[in-house]
Amino acid sequence: MKDKRNLHQKIQELCDCFATTDPLAEMATVAAEADKDEAALKWLALAVLHGVTANAKKIELSRRPEGGVDVRAKYREAPLRSPGSEVGAKILDAAKHIVGMEESEGSSRLALGIRDSSLELKIKVKKDDGGERLVIKFPER
Repeated sequence: MKDKRNLHQKIQELCDCFATTDPLAEMATVAAEADKDEAALKWLALAVLHGVTANAKKIELSRRPEGGVDVRAKYREAPLRSPGSEVGAKILDAAKHIVGMEESEGSSRLALGIRDSSLELKIKVKKDDGGERLVIKFPER
């Protein structure tokens, strides 16, 4: 990760930048991006925007022991497109860093300003069958 001190701010800037796009369409492109660190931050911002616009309860990103990554949203049983193994690992690292998670597991709240409003998410990272799982839980409306 490049400028680790400002990852939270970068996520907010990306949310603002992509606020008027189709988050799912944009999420489908992150695996192919050359800068995997930037792609991870972009994916996190797009996941937040998708969760907000689609009224999701939570979005989970799971990394299997062999490195594969799956993404699921709570509001439906269809999987979302995976960001790929390399970007998926960086997403987990970025999320842990942003919320100040020193351990390999834990949870924290993340406040994000998006355009003229704000949002408080619950971020949880846990070990799961030899892999890791990131859960982004959205507030109830």
